[in-house]
Amino acid sequence: MWKPGTLLLLLLWLASGELQQETEPRRLPPPGKLNFGYVPAGVYETLAHYEPGPIGILFHMVHAFLYAVQPNAFPHDLIVKLAKDKFGAIQTEYQKAIYYEIGFLVCAAVGLLFTILMPIAGLFFCMCRCCDNCGGEMHQRQRKNADCRRGLLGTLLFSTSLVITIGVLCAYAANQNLSSQVKNVRRLVNSNMRDLHTFANDTPMQIEYLISQYATAKNKVIYDLDNIGPLLGGRIHDQLDKEVRPALDQVLNMAGVKIERAIKAMRETKEALESVNASLEVLQDGTGKLSLNLGQVRTSINHTLNDTDCHDEDSDATTAQLCRNIRQSLSQLQISSNFTRLPDVNAQLEKMNDVLKTDLSAVVQRGFSSLNDTPHMVIEQTRSVVESVTNLVDSIGNNISSFSKAFPVQSCLSNFTIFINHVHAKIEDYYPEIDKMDFYRWIGCIALCCMVVLVLAFNYLGLLCGTLGYDKHASPTTRGCISNTGGTMLMAGVGFSFLFSWVLMGVVTIIFLAGGNMEKLVCEPFHTKELFKVVDTPYMINPEWKNFIPGYMYNDSELKLTTESLYSTCKKNQGIYSAMHLDKVFNISSYLNTTVFTKDVVSQLDSLKIDLRGIILLEAEGRQNLLDFSEAGLSEINYADYLEEVNKGVTVVDLLSFARELEAQTDLMPKSNLQSALKGHVSTLRQIHRQQIVPMEQSMSALNQSMRFLERTASDLPNKILAVLDAIKAAQFLISQNATHLINRESRKYTNTIIGYFHQYIEWVKTSLAMEVAPCKPFSNMVDTAEIMACSFVVDSMNTFWMGLGCSTLLLLPSIILAVKLAKYYRRMDTEDVYDDLF
Repeated sequence: MWKPGTLLLLLLWLASGELQQETEPRRLPPPGKLNFGYVPAGVYETLAHYEPGPIGILFHMVHAFLYAVQPNAFPHDLIVKLAKDKFGAIQTEYQKAIYYEIGFLVCAAVGLLFTILMPIAGLFFCMCRCCDNCGGEMHQRQRKNADCRRGLLGTLLFSTSLVITIGVLCAYAANQNLSSQVKNVRRLVNSNMRDLHTFANDTPMQIEYLISQYATAKNKVIYDLDNIGPLLGGRIHDQLDKEVRPALDQVLNMAGVKIERAIKAMRETKEALESVNASLEVLQDGTGKLSLNLGQVRTSINHTLNDTDCHDEDSDATTAQLCRNIRQSLSQLQISSNFTRLPDVNAQLEKMNDVLKTDLSAVVQRGFSSLNDTPHMVIEQTRSVVESVTNLVDSIGNNISSFSKAFPVQSCLSNFTIFINHVHAKIEDYYPEIDKMDFYRWIGCIALCCMVVLVLAFNYLGLLCGTLGYDKHASPTTRGCISNTGGTMLMAGVGFSFLFSWVLMGVVTIIFLAGGNMEKLVCEPFHTKELFKVVDTPYMINPEWKNFIPGYMYNDSELKLTTESLYSTCKKNQGIYSAMHLDKVFNISSYLNTTVFTKDVVSQLDSLKIDLRGIILLEAEGRQNLLDFSEAGLSEINYADYLEEVNKGVTVVDLLSFARELEAQTDLMPKSNLQSALKGHVSTLRQIHRQQIVPMEQSMSALNQSMRFLERTASDLPNKILAVLDAIKAAQFLISQNATHLINRESRKYTNTIIGYFHQYIEWVKTSLAMEVAPCKPFSNMVDTAEIMACSFVVDSMNTFWMGLGCSTLLLLPSIILAVKLAKYYRRMDTEDVYDDLF
C-alpha cells in the first residue's frame, strides 16, 4: 500500500528522471537558439494573503502587548529537546521554560488572584455593608465640597465606563470578525481544492507539451542534416578558402596584375614581341634606304658645290666661304643607328604563341570550381550517414513517445483526483459542526460581553438618573425618586461586577494563556520560519531519520529535503519536480539521459569520411602553361643592345636642323644657279625627313617601349612563376594530405551543433520541470491558508477578544469603587448631619 502523499508524486514520474549529460560533457559551440515556446500553465485562484482591515490596528496592539509580556527569543533548543524527550526533559529544563514563560506566568498569576480574590472580596463587601459599614450606613455627612466630589466621582465613573465600553466593543468586534472569517473558511478551502484540481488537470498536458516539443529539436536536426552540404561543406570550404585562396591569388596575380589582367599580360607580352619584330624589320629596311638616300643627297650637294661661284674668292669671298662650310658639314648626313646587327625575337614570339594556345583562365576557373564544389562533394560522401542519423532521430522520438505511455500517469491522476474529492467531501461534512461550534462560541463570547454590558448599563443608567434627578436644594434625606433610583442602579452594577468579574477574568486568563502562547510559539515563528527549523531538526521526529519528509516518503532520510525548502520552493510557484527533489528519487536516466539519446548519433556523425583529394587547384595543363610562360626566352634578349641603338637616334644630325641651317646659308648667297640648286637640296632633305626619318623614329619609339616592357616582365617572371607553383603545390598538399585535421575539426563542430539541439531540448525540459511543470503553489497556499485560518482568523481574533474583555474586567475594580462612592450622593439617606463642619 502506497504511503500517503506518494500518489501525488507519482503523477510526475514521467518527468522525474534526471536528464543527465554525458559522463564527460562536450564543450559545445552555441548552436542556433531553439524556441520551444511556453509551457501551458493554469491559473491558481487562491490568494493566500490576508488583510484584516481596520481591526488590524487592534491586532497590532495585541502583538505589541504580547511582545512586552514575552520579549524573549523563540526557544528553539528548548522545544527541540522537549520534543525529542517527549516532554520528559521538563523536569530538568523547567527553569528555562519558566524563564521563557515568566511574562505569561506573571499575568496568569494576576488573573488567578483576581479570579480568586474577587468573589471573596465581594462576599466580605456585602457582609460589611450589611453591618452598615463600607458605605452601607444610610447616613451622609454634609460637606462643603460635596458637589465637587460628586462631580468628580461622576466624571471618573463615566470615563471608566467609557473605557470599559471601548474594551467591550473591541471584544465584540473581535468576536464578530472571527465569526465572519469562519464563513470565509469554506471559500478558502474550495479555492484551494480547485487549485489542486487545476494542478492535477494541467500536469499531464504540460508533460505532453514537453514531449511534443521534441519535434522542434528534431526538425532542426533534420534541417541541418538535409543541408549538410552548405553547413558542413560550406565550413570546410571556408576554412580551405582561408588557407588555399592565397595560393590561388598568387596564381592569378603576376607582377601585381590581377587575374582579369593576367591573360592580358600574356597577350601584351606577345604583342610586345610582335611589335619588336615589326619595328625591327621597319628600322632595318628603313636604315638601308635612308643610307642610300643620304648618300645620294651628299653626292648631289658636292656636285652642286663644284660650281665656279664657290671657287671665285676674288669676286665673291662670302659665297666661297659658305660653300666650304657646307662641304664640311656634309659628313653629318649619315645614319647613326645600325639596326641590322640586332637579332629578331621570333623564337620568343613562337613560344608565346604556344603558351597562349592554352586557355589559362579556363584552367584556373576549373580550380575554382573544384574548390567551390566542396559542399556538393560533402553531400555525396555523407548521404548514407545522413540517412542513418535521420532514422536515429526518428527512433529517438518514438522512444520518447513510447516512454510517456509506459507509466500509468492518467490512472495516478485519477486516483489523486479521487483523493482530493474524498478529502473535500470530508471537509464539507465538518462545516455544519464548525458552524455549530462557532455559533456556540459566538453565544458564549456575547454572553461574556453582555455581563460587562449589564454592568455598564447600570452605570450609565445610574449616572443618567442621578444626574437628571439631582436637586441641589434637596437634602440627603429628601432626594427625589429618580436620583435615588440612579444610586440604586449604581449599586446594582457593583453587585453584578462582583458576580461577573471573577468569571470574566478566569475566562480571559485561560484564553490569554492559550492565545498568547499560540501567537508566540506558533504564529510568530511561522512568519520568521523558526517553526520550520524546529520541524526540520535532524532526528527529532524519528531517531532514525535525519530528514523526516524523505525518510517517511522515500525511506531516504539523507536526502536534503526539508519542510522549509519545500515550502519556500512552492511559495515561488516552482515545479514540484525541484521542490520534492524527484530527480534523486525517481531516477529514470536510463531512458532519458543524453548518452542514450545521442551516443549513436555521435558515433554515426563521427564516422563521416570526407575525401577532398578530388579537388585539383591547378591541373597539369595550367602548370605547364605557367612553366612555358616563364621559359619563353624573354631573359635571353639583349635588351642593352636594343636600347643602345634606340637611344642613338636615326641620323648623326637632326635632318630638319641641317636643312634649316643649309637654307640659312643659301639665303646669304646672291641669287644664282648655285643658290637655286642648294634650295632644291634643302627640299630634298625635308622630304627625306618626312618620308623616312619620321616613320623610323616612330618605330624606334615603339621598339623602345616594347623592349622596356619585356625587360620589366622578364626581370622577375621566373621567380614569380616558381613561387606561384610552389604555393599551389603546398595548397594542393594541404588539401590532399593535411585537410584531415580540418575536416575532423569542422565535423566535430557540426556534430556538436547537432548534439547541441538535443542538449537544448534536454536543458529546456529540465528547466521547465524545475520551474514550470506542475507548479506546487497550491501546496504552499494550503499551508498559508491553514496559517491564515489558525493565526489571522482564530488566534488574532481571540487575542483581541481577551485583550478587550480583560481591560474591561480590570477596570471593573475602579468602577466598583467609584460607583459605591457616587451612590452616596444619589441615594436617599435615612439620616443627615446638617451641622457638620469640616475644614
